Amino acid sequence: MAVNSKKIAVYVVVVFALYVIITDPENAADYVQIGFEGISNAAQSVGDFMTWIADGAKD
Repeated sequence: MAVNSKKIAVYVVVVFALYVIITDPENAADYVQIGFEGISNAAQSVGDFMTWIADGAKD
C-alpha cells in the first residue's frame, strides 16, 4: 500500500510540475532558481557548521 501511495504522490508532483512549466515557463524558471538558491544556501550553512566544528566549536 505504501509503495502505491509513493508512486501516486510522485506522479502527482511530476504532472503538476509539467503543468506549471507548460502554462507559465517564466514563473517555472523563477521557481527553479529559488530552489537552487535554497539548496546552495543550505550547503553553505552545512559547510560553515562543519568548519565551526573542525575549529573546535569556538565562537
